[in-house]
Amino acid sequence: MTRSSGVLMHISSLPSPYGIGTMGREARRFADFLAKSGQTFWQILPVCPTSYGDSPYQSFSSFAGNPYFIDLELLCESGLLTQEECGAFPWGDDACRVDYGIMYRSRYALLRKAFARFEEKTPADFAGFCRREAEWLSEYALFMALKDANDGEAWFSWDPALKTREPEALAAARETYAEDIRFYQMLQYLFSKQWRSLKSYVNGLGIRIIGDTPIYVAGDSADVWANPGQFYLDVDLNPIDVAGCPPDAFSADGQLWGNPLFRWDVMKEDGYTWWTKRIAAMARLYDIVRIDHFRGFDSYYAIPAADDTARNGEWREGPGMDLFRAVEEKLGRLDIIVEDLGFLTPSVLQLVEDSGFPGMKVIQFAFDSREGSNYLPHTYGPHCVVYTGTHDNDTLLGWMETAPADSVQFAKDYLNLTEGEGYNWGMMRGAWSSVGELAIVPMQDLIGIGSEGRMNTPSTLGGNWQWRATADQISDALAEKLYRYMEMYGRVRPGTKRPGAEGCGTPVVKVPARRCSYGRRPGRVSPKPGWLRGGFAR
Repeated sequence: MTRSSGVLMHISSLPSPYGIGTMGREARRFADFLAKSGQTFWQILPVCPTSYGDSPYQSFSSFAGNPYFIDLELLCESGLLTQEECGAFPWGDDACRVDYGIMYRSRYALLRKAFARFEEKTPADFAGFCRREAEWLSEYALFMALKDANDGEAWFSWDPALKTREPEALAAARETYAEDIRFYQMLQYLFSKQWRSLKSYVNGLGIRIIGDTPIYVAGDSADVWANPGQFYLDVDLNPIDVAGCPPDAFSADGQLWGNPLFRWDVMKEDGYTWWTKRIAAMARLYDIVRIDHFRGFDSYYAIPAADDTARNGEWREGPGMDLFRAVEEKLGRLDIIVEDLGFLTPSVLQLVEDSGFPGMKVIQFAFDSREGSNYLPHTYGPHCVVYTGTHDNDTLLGWMETAPADSVQFAKDYLNLTEGEGYNWGMMRGAWSSVGELAIVPMQDLIGIGSEGRMNTPSTLGGNWQWRATADQISDALAEKLYRYMEMYGRVRPGTKRPGAEGCGTPVVKVPARRCSYGRRPGRVSPKPGWLRGGFAR
């Protein structure tokens, strides 16, 4: 493929009159914005249901879709709701923030009304959907029904017979909570239907969706409850050690994520079946899968579950290429990006090299004076994805305000940043002008907002995952400005018309661009049969 670019914008951050972004009209309008500005990719965060803390990286299921993203206007069009019903619920007072407390109370109550009408006239394809997705859907729907019956308590606090999945107890629960189970099945049906429609629209514009797959799953999830033998739990099904990151220059206590760890020995024995199913599901959902915390497949940090910080953890060996060879043998070649950030040892770098997947370069990391860096743009090779920042970083303008003064000055000198151009645009220019085959910028940086637009601050609770854009911020003027930068640096999506020209635009002035491959590097020899090439080429 040729040089290309994209924008990171989560579904939740889209404008909407109902408290959170959805898969409806505004999502299509955002896709139109991407098309007008010459983009090729739309990157989003995980679309799975959020649990306590509201993080898409801590979900009740790694296979299910988030019911909050079901568009209410589309449900009104299909007769499942009315505009009056949607307007009768509170959705928060701040159009720029998601209020997850209000969202939880209002959205599910409203969706219960839709369920009543759904039951009156069930779509003909609903039963088929439930059969196709039964392998994960039946467990997830039962899990959520039982959580409701237990006032939201985590599964390890349930009645012992349900906690340990005694067959008679599960059978009785399926009968007792049949209606609630069907409600959660309906939510997944509606999510799937709307997602497929949105993805078809986006792909029809020539834009591909990059979606995130977290390496770990939440302890309180259908994944762990239904598959306890795949996770590092004791005889009472409590975690022995949990996931996180060690102390570093940014955090004296490290990061205590708390996710249960995988039993890689057990997973190896069954051919990594659970992981294969998970990656297959994500590959069906997205055009390209970004795997979070890829270094954890080489070695991972294990922290005693009883600890309050990550100080006392230890490194343990992960599955390495063995997992990815097994996945390729079963699924074939997939389009994957890997998040190769963090503490990178020679063995981690070798895993990225052997996989053939493009890794990440983050412009913000290039100028931090607290530790050395190989993120300066002049050090990049072409086989990478360049970001100005990620969902865990401050915005560019926020970084300019909060970073050490010498780091900011270094960035100004290196990238020739000026107030006239806009510091955010100068930093993005550093990504777009690099030799990296793909450059991704967060929407907050395009809009040009400060720390109020930050999506997440790691190791903190509250105030995260809330930022939303307003409709006026996703403007044609911004699309035209972005297009000019794309044209300047040879990243315009082929076939894009120049915005603002008569007749919806004139053909793009073609900038010579080297052909790139996200697959095997020229001249590389597979280290083993079945070596995973990875990549974007199709």
